Amino acid sequence: MQLTGQITGGRPLLVLAVKEEAQYLDTSLPVLLTGMGKVNAATSLAAALAGGPLPSEVINLGTAGALRPGLTGTHLIGKVIQHDLDSDTLRTLTGESYGPPLAVGDHHGPTLATGDSFINDGATRASLAIHAPLVDMEGYALATAAHQAGIPMRIVKHVSDDAGEGAARTWRETVALCARILADWAACNVPSYA
Repeated sequence: MQLTGQITGGRPLLVLAVKEEAQYLDTSLPVLLTGMGKVNAATSLAAALAGGPLPSEVINLGTAGALRPGLTGTHLIGKVIQHDLDSDTLRTLTGESYGPPLAVGDHHGPTLATGDSFINDGATRASLAIHAPLVDMEGYALATAAHQAGIPMRIVKHVSDDAGEGAARTWRETVALCARILADWAACNVPSYA
């Protein structure tokens, strides 16, 4: 976890997984780098929000894999799900629901599937595409932490790869361009960005 700047009331907090995604951000807003994966994301954001002034909103900027052919560009997410939590079995065992889908942002955007695995094979990609068009490793965890703190959340993802064979190589090759596009999006769409 790395927090640059200070969280203050009335201003957004930008949250990204890794420095590669944040490399072109040029802002006076606070920026939190969580590390990859759901545990890192949730614990980093919860720790950053604990005991201090709360931001006006949390904005997660980052890359995502496309689970459906031809999907490109930048997407404002409307709903997040966990693709690696066996909710049906847990409900059968306990009678409780764990990890329900969460609405974020304006609720009109695509669904983002979050899990702790970097998706880079066709079979997994096809299986996940039934439930969502995009996949990442932090969005659901961040949305959970923001919801529990009562803070509005936006998730903005730029497609970096096709979540198939070769996705890791493609992510490395495209992450700088994705970071530039995400920084440009933030400059145009985030209050107090300058």
